[in-house]
Amino acid sequence: MTEEPDAPSCDLAGGPDAVRALTPSEDAGPRADCVRCGDPTEYPAAHPGATLCPVCAWQEAQRIACSG
Repeated sequence: MTEEPDAPSCDLAGGPDAVRALTPSEDAGPRADCVRCGDPTEYPAAHPGATLCPVCAWQEAQRIACSG
């Protein structure tokens, strides 16, 4: 069985730096801390549940997409 040259891969464009650039500024009010690394998230401090920063969310999505 041969692979097609245009087959999808787990190599996601942008990476953590591109995700970090999309993080809201500090002017938006207090933000919840990421449960993994402690960086600010895009969610308000009153947001319920476990929150992830954009970088950890991207890494988690990559792990899920490439598992198997």
